[in-house]
Amino acid sequence: MVKKIISVLMLVMLVCCGCGKKSADEVLANDLENIIKRDQLIVGIKTDTYPFGYVDDKGHYAGYDVTLGRLIARGILGSDKKVKFVPVTSSDRMMKLYSNEVDMLIATMSLTQKRQEILDFSNPYHMAGQAILVKKGSKIKTLKDLTGKTAIIVFGSTSEKSLRTAVPSLKVIGYKTYPEALKALKADRADAIVSDDTILLGMQLKDDSVVLLPKRYTKEPYAVAFRKGPESRDLIRAVNNVIEIETRNGQLKKIKSTFGIK
Repeated sequence: MVKKIISVLMLVMLVCCGCGKKSADEVLANDLENIIKRDQLIVGIKTDTYPFGYVDDKGHYAGYDVTLGRLIARGILGSDKKVKFVPVTSSDRMMKLYSNEVDMLIATMSLTQKRQEILDFSNPYHMAGQAILVKKGSKIKTLKDLTGKTAIIVFGSTSEKSLRTAVPSLKVIGYKTYPEALKALKADRADAIVSDDTILLGMQLKDDSVVLLPKRYTKEPYAVAFRKGPESRDLIRAVNNVIEIETRNGQLKKIKSTFGIK
């Protein structure tokens, strides 16, 4: 995990030194002003985390994170159609942010102290928690039952550190995407998947061969992520304003209910 963090930091340094797609002047400019001039918001979203980010039956991006992206576009640019979505994964989302492929990430990203060293965040828009997904009929009922077992995590998530601290004898294997993780669990390559409850709930809703256990082991606030630096400040304020308004008027709660999120 330490090697992964070091690699991300080195990537950020390289990008900030001029290896990104934009010039130094553009990177140092005000991100909100750039979005307004472009008249389009570019958001990194996941497509493998139903019901937060996925592709629906018609081939359209959908989910809570996607809907929030449209609300932010409407708040900043006056229309929820002035947004472009770019698919990201847990392992490449920070790279795509710092290479200027996207303006922000709305991608089931937990706000953690370690991540705040290299990213800036909005106010939280959802509170998740680490949970366990097992195959139906499994004897595993709690985290302690994973002692001496094998668990799956998705690279780039916050699950690995929590697991190794709570169950030192646990063998941890990782996959790049959640569909790959679910496929591995169903093929008996591991005894459980450990991840955010809302993501695991989406797996259970779409596949009745797996069960989400009721216990939650952490609190994981989801927030919108930005490049760290003064160029993001106005954009963060604008996004926080949208989150505050849509929370106060009950819209975010209504969206959660639409997607079955508690």
